[in-house]
Amino acid sequence: MRIGLVLPSLPGYSETFFQYKIKGLKENGHDVILFINNRSDNKPYHVPVKQAPDLSGNIIFTVFNSIAALLSLCLFSFKSTQRFWQLEKTDGSSFSKIITLLVINSHILKCKLDWLHFGFATMGINRELVGKAIGAKVAVSFRGYDIYVYPLKHPECYIKLWKNSDKVHTISDGLANEALRLGLDKHMAVVKITPTIDVNKYTIEKSVFNPNKRIRILTVSRLHWIKGIEYVLVALSKVKKSGYSIEYTIVGEGEEYERLVFAVYQLYLSNEVKFVGKKEHSEIPKLMAAHDIYIQYSVQEGFCNAVLEAQAAGMLCIVSDAEGLSENVLHEKTGWVVPKRQPQLLAEQILTTINMDKEQLDKVRITAIERVKNEFNLEKQKTEFEHFYST
Repeated sequence: MRIGLVLPSLPGYSETFFQYKIKGLKENGHDVILFINNRSDNKPYHVPVKQAPDLSGNIIFTVFNSIAALLSLCLFSFKSTQRFWQLEKTDGSSFSKIITLLVINSHILKCKLDWLHFGFATMGINRELVGKAIGAKVAVSFRGYDIYVYPLKHPECYIKLWKNSDKVHTISDGLANEALRLGLDKHMAVVKITPTIDVNKYTIEKSVFNPNKRIRILTVSRLHWIKGIEYVLVALSKVKKSGYSIEYTIVGEGEEYERLVFAVYQLYLSNEVKFVGKKEHSEIPKLMAAHDIYIQYSVQEGFCNAVLEAQAAGMLCIVSDAEGLSENVLHEKTGWVVPKRQPQLLAEQILTTINMDKEQLDKVRITAIERVKNEFNLEKQKTEFEHFYST
């Protein structure tokens, strides 16, 4: 089976869910092709990569690349180009829009596929009819930003995509329910396949921390407002005022770095908070082994692989109730779920967790480890995606 996966760029270091999925499909004997918009380097990738025409240069450069893309389509993919033209024309698209769509989708229209899978719903916008044009089934994956953020500025953005999709993949029930509210047909085949991790990397034995010593806390996240890190800082300032010694390590980069550094200064946490920047994924298990509590207090979150990794590593996880996080962590069973945007409640939960007895904490820790091993392993995901495409 030939499966085309449409992404904005090659999977980043933190996008392990795509990397594991591609690996699993290849192991099952499928041919996988990546279709991307941008590529930062020309390093070889382990599956074929097709890049959209570069239209970011000056007007002469853009016109040249556009003409080259159209000529290539007419010479080598005339039938799919003709079908796409007719489909868009029937849908009411103007001449100029069809030309534009042919150019930006030329790298996909040239390929023969069994499935065309948009890795993010936003990647399906302006590509809704490409699958029909090349005779492929169309699948769409939901992520948090796709469903909870993008439609706020672009109402009804997915109506055309829903109508021209054959199957939908969601990583959480919350995302699927919100997609229904956004117009997804209730009869659409929706399959929930959660993110997974390589659990073998996180076989770590941890001892319960001593509340009389420094409490080590970790977050692995983009430095973005949607991750709620500033609320964590406020909560930790309250924990510090309660007399506890804490060390908070933040792994990641992003646009909010300066704002967060200033918040640390204003909250008198300069001796407690460390920004260590971006780390290779291979370094994360060691960091998790060196910390006691993992916090993911996002304002919005589709699911979050880092929380799965933290549970597998035996960390005590405290998360917000943002969408998929309450499915990732089971409150008071595998961790604790706190209402978002309420740092006082977060501080109270941190203090409660710190003061729990060893037996309670070990029970939560062991339950979390076993659940991740049984329900979020790579073999399970590989089997589920095989069934997704074969039925």
